[in-house]
Amino acid sequence: MSISRRAFVAGAAAAGAYSLASAFPCPALAANIPVRIGILRATKGSSATSGECALRATRWAVEKVNKAGGIAGRKVELVIEEESTPQGTAERFRVLAGQKVDCVQGLVSTGNCLSVAPVAEEVRQLFMSWDGTTQNGVKDTMPDAKYVFKSTDNECEAVMASLLAVKYYKGKFKKIAGLNPDYSYGKNNWEAFKQILTRYGIEFEVVADHWVKVGFSPADLAPHIDALKKAKPDLIYSSILFADQGTLMKAAHTAGLTKHTKFVLPGGPSDINVLKKETVPEKTILGLNTLYFAYSKASPLQREFVHYYFDRYKTAPFSEADRGYFAFAAYKAGVERAYKATGRWPSQEDVAAAIPGIEIQSLGGPGRYRQDKIAEQMFYQGLTTNKNAKYAFPTLSKVEVLPATALQKPSGEDFWDWIKTAPMVI
Repeated sequence: MSISRRAFVAGAAAAGAYSLASAFPCPALAANIPVRIGILRATKGSSATSGECALRATRWAVEKVNKAGGIAGRKVELVIEEESTPQGTAERFRVLAGQKVDCVQGLVSTGNCLSVAPVAEEVRQLFMSWDGTTQNGVKDTMPDAKYVFKSTDNECEAVMASLLAVKYYKGKFKKIAGLNPDYSYGKNNWEAFKQILTRYGIEFEVVADHWVKVGFSPADLAPHIDALKKAKPDLIYSSILFADQGTLMKAAHTAGLTKHTKFVLPGGPSDINVLKKETVPEKTILGLNTLYFAYSKASPLQREFVHYYFDRYKTAPFSEADRGYFAFAAYKAGVERAYKATGRWPSQEDVAAAIPGIEIQSLGGPGRYRQDKIAEQMFYQGLTTNKNAKYAFPTLSKVEVLPATALQKPSGEDFWDWIKTAPMVI
């Protein structure tokens, strides 16, 4: 796996990965007019911690940029609105666009992105999603978007976790069970896991297949846990996210499921702080998505941010912090590239055309947007350990790193066709 990562990093180094610290001349006519970036972030529900984590990282990046002179000489100002329901979020997006913000960033929910993305194209407002991809299942609803920049495909963490299950658990399980969110993310992840097992010749029997709503209560989960206990699977695959992941593992531990059952938890956007050592078995496969806070080979940028985050908020940063930072850094890089090319403050169309291909040094490592405006970033997963006394939650004893280029369908391809033939390294 390290070969693919080295190739990606080498490419970024050769291109000169863009940093927020880059200096840039000040456009004289616009020097006193702030760059206004709209933010849509969740404040309620199970995804609230993800929205807050991304916003904290964005604010940190904005503070650093403003101290260094701003974006192409203009200071940055954030205009913050709430991510809620698909309809409510789309309405707030229109409010931000009506306020003439230069760019809108944010969102975690795929459902909300599906609602907002068509509006962005309609009103010609540059939009950069933190997480929820604008996909309906695995089919892009807007393959030729001009103003919408998407996160990496949500299936990336599922593909990586499935490959690691083959690598580390092969021959150690026969009966499998699924407990996943009852919407496209959970359904795609569970199906991808089964298809990759089949592709690698792993014989298995599905003994339980359960679906739960996002934001469930312990009472909602109880019948599913009881059913899983009766089914006696050797392995449970669950792409449950956010605070729900902590509720799941606590319930599984209480029911005795963690004693003899292996767990595969690809849910990268989840808040690592909700997991407790006593509820997560050693050598569980855990996805950290695009940021692992304790990575021993982290860049100076990541080390600086993680130190700041722990000191300021007394918790560990997770993937959404990287997503917020990445979107902001890519926007800054696009503005400055377009300004240099045109000699004037660029339009949103200019910026949208300039962003693809720029190598960005994000918190989790190098990344970029493809020409189809889908992000390519580094992914971190591995086997858990509870032996690191520094933290109250699990860390990784074995860290695997792969670029999205090894986990994500190429532009224009169908995910289910690609997954059957793609060269996958395990």
